[in-house]
Amino acid sequence: MRKIVPVLIFVTVLFTSNSCSKHDDEVIIDCLAESIYVKIHNSTDTSNPKLMNYSVEYTGTGTLSSVKWSFGDGTTGTGAVVTHTYTAAGTYEAKAEVTVKKDGAECTSVPKRTVTVN
Repeated sequence: MRKIVPVLIFVTVLFTSNSCSKHDDEVIIDCLAESIYVKIHNSTDTSNPKLMNYSVEYTGTGTLSSVKWSFGDGTTGTGAVVTHTYTAAGTYEAKAEVTVKKDGAECTSVPKRTVTVN
């Protein structure tokens, strides 16, 4: 029983962190599966330590529809590949709201990445 509770919590979190434009069970399962294929990457620019390069990698069978970024400092951006210059050193939580179209549905997942800017 103790092993089941963490698994149920994990599954609940995954279902609530993903949304679909259709509400039948088959599409919800597809949206959950598609979110596994979304990864975000970041790297610091070699000439400017406050400049961060971000990108989204999607390896699923749908089509990447849109990417909306929140950089953790109150600013936002759009696109699969973006750069952002932070005004101050610190630790930030960057999020990418990634929308994928598949089988007539739109699935959205929000992967996060903690970054440290020097």
